[in-house]
Amino acid sequence: MLVACWSVKGGVGTTVVASALALQRSRTDAPGVVLADLAGDAPAVLGLPEPSTPGLAGWLAAGVDVPVDALARIEVDVAPGLQLLPRGDGPLTAARADVLAAVLDASPRTAVADCGRADDPAAMAVIARAQHSVLVIRPCYLGLRRARQHPLRPTGIVVVNEPGRVLSSSDVEATLEAPVVAVVEIDPHVARLVDAGLLSGRLPRSLQPLLAAA
Repeated sequence: MLVACWSVKGGVGTTVVASALALQRSRTDAPGVVLADLAGDAPAVLGLPEPSTPGLAGWLAAGVDVPVDALARIEVDVAPGLQLLPRGDGPLTAARADVLAAVLDASPRTAVADCGRADDPAAMAVIARAQHSVLVIRPCYLGLRRARQHPLRPTGIVVVNEPGRVLSSSDVEATLEAPVVAVVEIDPHVARLVDAGLLSGRLPRSLQPLLAAA
């Protein structure tokens, strides 16, 4: 199963949502979870040193000369039951992105892809192939406007809620014609854990609603 987390604007919390979802699912899903980092920020959010492997960028750029099983060689251990496929350096070659998505979807492990802002062709190919396409959005007019105009449609929405917003989750559902599967309140404790590199070891309760996201 492949779950693709994406956004239409930067800074909404997509990487934190994808990382938290992967961490939660790694505690319940057998034989484990792999987090595919197409956005490039997962190591920092999870408190990992920057991986030295070629990453997904290298695997995609190598084309048919690199076998599918070479993906396992670039994985990095995060926590029990959770491995990370780091982004690597350089652009993400779109020509083989559908192969990547197919491999992740067919894996016996749950695959969570952090696709970041969905304006990259490779990321868009992964999102289009995903069994669950999860849009991460804040309930703001500009975000909803961009999501409404985007060519990809989500199967579910995670709303990152912040105080003072006029728009509700119902407004988000009605505008984007997709169900809100989780509402996550903005929590300063989460920001502190991310800044300290401790998210992978101390997943806060405020992120628990993400279990319903896929």
